[in-house]
Amino acid sequence: MRLVVFLCFLLSFNAFSQEDLEAKEYYKNGEFEKALLSYQKLYKKNPNSNYFIQLIKSHQQLEHYNTVENLLQERLTKVKDPRLFVELGYNFKLKNDTISANVNFNKAIDFINQNPNYAYTIGRTFEDHSLLEQAIQVYEKGLELSPNPNFKLQLARIYGEQGHIEKMFKSYLEFVEINENETYINSIKRAFNEFISENSENENNIMLRKILLKKIQEEPKLLWNEMLSWLFIQQKDYNKAFVQEKAIFSRQPESLDRINELALVALNDKNYDIAQDIYTYLSETAQELNTKLNAHYNLLQIETQLATLKDLDAIDTKYQNLFKTYGKFSQTLQLQIAYAHFLAFNKHLPKEATTFLKETLQLQLTVIQEAQVKIELADILVLQEKFNEALIYYTQIQRSSKNSTISQEARYKVARTSFFKGDFKWAESQLKVLKASTSQLIANDALDLMLLITDNKYEDSTQLGLKLYAKADLMDFQNKPQEAIILLEEILTQHKGKTIEDQALFKQAQLFEKNKQYDKAIKNYQAIITNFKDDILADDAYYYLAELYNNILSNPEKAKENYEQIIFNHQDSIYFVEARKKFRMLRGDAIN
Repeated sequence: MRLVVFLCFLLSFNAFSQEDLEAKEYYKNGEFEKALLSYQKLYKKNPNSNYFIQLIKSHQQLEHYNTVENLLQERLTKVKDPRLFVELGYNFKLKNDTISANVNFNKAIDFINQNPNYAYTIGRTFEDHSLLEQAIQVYEKGLELSPNPNFKLQLARIYGEQGHIEKMFKSYLEFVEINENETYINSIKRAFNEFISENSENENNIMLRKILLKKIQEEPKLLWNEMLSWLFIQQKDYNKAFVQEKAIFSRQPESLDRINELALVALNDKNYDIAQDIYTYLSETAQELNTKLNAHYNLLQIETQLATLKDLDAIDTKYQNLFKTYGKFSQTLQLQIAYAHFLAFNKHLPKEATTFLKETLQLQLTVIQEAQVKIELADILVLQEKFNEALIYYTQIQRSSKNSTISQEARYKVARTSFFKGDFKWAESQLKVLKASTSQLIANDALDLMLLITDNKYEDSTQLGLKLYAKADLMDFQNKPQEAIILLEEILTQHKGKTIEDQALFKQAQLFEKNKQYDKAIKNYQAIITNFKDDILADDAYYYLAELYNNILSNPEKAKENYEQIIFNHQDSIYFVEARKKFRMLRGDAIN
């Protein structure tokens, strides 16, 4: 018997849920007469306040204002719910009866005197009808009677909607001052991001900066330094952010993590001068060995990136001095691998690099650490075009470190080495597996290389163009950009009109950029845009061209033109989001 009752209840509940979904769908689709009938049935079965409100809304959409007034008046005789006075006032507003509307709005607001806890529900009801001035009045009154910080949050959001930016900033900061936890701070940063831009001269940026500086003067609190540092980072004023971070650390010298993160942001943004300053500070200030070693590692990476031939011996000496100071053991492994790479790829001493790494392999290393050394050894063998030996090392890594990121990296390098060799079929088979890599970077690289092979392997049975491209790609890997440029020119001359042409133009453009031959890079990108506008590299050409104008040639107008092409003509591009953001920044918009 109980089972029968339960089944009947279940069937009844499912039917009721279905009617509820049906009513919502009618309302959403603008079928208000059907929605009204559905909500009348639902309200009759279950006279709760939610169905009553939906019934009211359906009547209002059909302009049954008198009916709504009668329903609300009748309901108010049974329930003294302040939200109903807001609904009644809004109904009078729809009838253009402003006086009666305000009378009822004030009746709702008066409930807060009896119980300040009503403020939130009354305020939200006003907000639901876009009655923002009344909502502000409610929350401000709520704050007077009960210092609930959540009212500040509601006020800040409304001020933002109204465009009262200064009030918004102040309300959010007053809220976070009382609720100083990471979740709230991050939420407020996201809110601020909708109103500030990367341009430090943006009116809203200046306003927020002044508010924070005033707070620091009035009440020195680390929170304000942290917020100011965050603002400077959004503006890419890393030097000013560094000043704030040092001030924070001097007052709370518990961790250098924030300064380390700032250094990484500056480095990733290729702001090498300030990154060097920050890493120098870390190398001199850090007590923890890993932080100190990581700072030295990054300093040497930056120096190598910027080095000319005459600087290489000085960099070599710095590596040697670090090994004398800290020794060669597992904690300096990152430095040891970097030094071997420097010897092989920058000083062109692959034998010395190989000997150095084989000595490193004699240390007590974990499986992953051993794989890191072997992957560098294999890269050096590829550099020397000892492909088969390199493949042995890459394969060992795949077997010893299964399902790890380094194993997937090794598989990609197997494919890339096979590509360099001209074994396109084997390379393609490896790349197909890697398309689903858990590492997005590896997956993207694998897809790009696979598309290059599949797009070009059938057009020429001898695959001469693809083989020349693979050789040029190898020369780029070997740090021989000029030789790679010459070989790519051969492709452009001998294989003009073939599928490989746009790939060669793009690769050559990137090498021109690396060699600071910017005029030639622009010419190549323009050739892709003109002659291959419907091919897969067109959006890449627009984006790289825009970046070149934006970051190196300081020509924002040209940059905007190229970002705009992606926004309007390549909405499916992987660069779409970044292009839109950077276009708006150059135009002076707030970043959303």
